[in-house]
Amino acid sequence: MKLNRYLPFAFIYFFVNSLALPFGLTYTSLLAPFFYIWILFTRKKEILLPFIAILLPFIIVHVAITEVEIKPYAISLLNLLLVYIFCQAVYTFLNVCKDTGEIFKTILVVNFILCLISIPLYFTPWFSIVWDEQILGEGVGELRRLRLFAYEPSYYALLFTPFFFYFLLQYLFKQNVINGRLLLLMLFLPYGLSFSIGVIGAVFMALFITWMIHFRKLTARPRILNAIISGGVLFVSSMIALILFFRQNALFTRVRNILNGEDSSGKGRTVDAFLLAEKMLQEKSKYWGIGLGQIKIVGYNIIRNYYHYNMDITATIPSAAAETLAIFGWIGFILRITIEIFLFCYTKVWTNYYRLLLFFFIFIYQFTGSFITNAGEYVIWILAFTNIFHQFDVKRKTQNHLLH
Repeated sequence: MKLNRYLPFAFIYFFVNSLALPFGLTYTSLLAPFFYIWILFTRKKEILLPFIAILLPFIIVHVAITEVEIKPYAISLLNLLLVYIFCQAVYTFLNVCKDTGEIFKTILVVNFILCLISIPLYFTPWFSIVWDEQILGEGVGELRRLRLFAYEPSYYALLFTPFFFYFLLQYLFKQNVINGRLLLLMLFLPYGLSFSIGVIGAVFMALFITWMIHFRKLTARPRILNAIISGGVLFVSSMIALILFFRQNALFTRVRNILNGEDSSGKGRTVDAFLLAEKMLQEKSKYWGIGLGQIKIVGYNIIRNYYHYNMDITATIPSAAAETLAIFGWIGFILRITIEIFLFCYTKVWTNYYRLLLFFFIFIYQFTGSFITNAGEYVIWILAFTNIFHQFDVKRKTQNHLLH
């Protein structure tokens, strides 16, 4: 069997992209010079100048007016440019690769095998190779969550989401080449082991919104209707069993902590993230932000004082939307949301079930996690705005109905 030449890069991206590297740095970013040359030869088009043109007003204001510290600013700017080049490489790959589905299938299978191997490791002293042990709030205690070789469980769950939606749609539309029950296990096991409530919540919200938008079309499919009914019955029965026999389980406790604002991970990625961003803006420019690489400097004392830390920390804001607000101010934040909505309309995301699911998922998730150099997030945006999986296209009749 001939090996797809893009498969090694897909493996690097999904499985080991951040392994043994500092936070925010990835192997795909380090490979950016190679990707840049490949893009020039493949597309015969300069890709950096438009991006730099967008950043230039912010760079001028940050350097000339807000007086940023140049070294961390330059390093963060370089990292952002490297991530941008990788994103252009992903877009190029999607347009030139003819068997992307086969690459998805290979990653799904390998990921499932690694999940199965990880389960017995959970009970050994070597669990930390692929599991994180965290305290997520009062009553939860120490909880082990699967991250495989990603830097944290939530990021692993985020990386898995495009594969989840792809094969779930294949299952629902009877396109799958993997046994149905086995496929469902391969899809839901990673989410269960990673226990990422933020990702799982955004996935369910995306599924619900997409179902509502195409309600008649999707509900008319017997397999989808059966899946909805079966899923609903399974969910209700599981909740009843948990309430009756396992009321103090980690899932209920964590959801309760999130709703009460006592979950350290959930609160830090949502409410706290925007409060901290606003505090940082007060130190520099409300409209233009504090600048790239400055959160570690401007935000150091702000974050320590907010959380009453008495130790040295690495200041970060664990939310892509809130981090954008802090770094680029309200102008950058509004520009971010405007670009997302414009591309949603320009590329007609609603005409494809897969793209619609990805768009709503990542639009929601950006307010609950991620960071501005997160390659995994941008890959999802790119998939949402690039129509290559035509097997998930909505029929023209439905498209016309929605447009009118």
